[in-house]
Amino acid sequence: MEQLKTTVGIIGAGSMGGAIARGLVASGTVEASHVWVADPSPACREPLAQLGINALERARELVDAGTEVVIIAVKPQILADVMVPLADALADRLVVSIAAGVPLGTLQELLPSSQVVRVMPNLPIQVLSGATAIAPGDRATAQQVELVRCLFAALGSAQIMREDQLDAEGAVVSCGPAYIALFVDALTRAGVRSGLPASACREMVEATMLGVAKTLLQSGEHPRAYMERVTSPGGTTAAGLYELEPLLVEGAYAAVDGALERTAELANG
Repeated sequence: MEQLKTTVGIIGAGSMGGAIARGLVASGTVEASHVWVADPSPACREPLAQLGINALERARELVDAGTEVVIIAVKPQILADVMVPLADALADRLVVSIAAGVPLGTLQELLPSSQVVRVMPNLPIQVLSGATAIAPGDRATAQQVELVRCLFAALGSAQIMREDQLDAEGAVVSCGPAYIALFVDALTRAGVRSGLPASACREMVEATMLGVAKTLLQSGEHPRAYMERVTSPGGTTAAGLYELEPLLVEGAYAAVDGALERTAELANG
């Protein structure tokens, strides 16, 4: 990816904030010297500082550095406490929030003079294979939204959506890594039950899943068409799919419905 001529500040260098900082540098999207992080924990800051990233203790120091983009990567429960004291200093600045469940309306009230974009990345951004949904606030310009898309595209897939689509995206994509890890575990257990050694079976299942994902992403082929290519009429794969497909499809529907139900409960306090 082409290197972006921008500066990025990340408030909060925990698992997600740290992954964003490392990913932007590792992908060559932003120079390490153009990335700032702020976190009170030395354990979070020091590994990033070793990469050449500017690691600070206080959010105010980061904001005062004047970065073009400020990404808020703190827990939703403390977001207001972090943002309100910085609101004036963030005037006319592009602010990106990854806080789950905090709507654009609330973010724009907390930062009345900033251009705000809300994003929802998932954990595989740690290996530059994540997925991020992007919902712009009404004050963000098209150029700013494209900048955010480019930053998160460096960490995997990045798609612009309406905010009312984010809950569904969260139930499918943000929860997706756990669903997929469960499927790997289930196939591994099935293999062990049939006599395969556990570690070798798990490694082969993981390699297979990676290969399928790469093929589908690179080719653009529909999953159903891929299934047909690897399924011989009357063969073993067909027999396995006959048993698995109804359970997996219904299970996926139920999982997403359950996640959406819990999202609504959390939103209502």
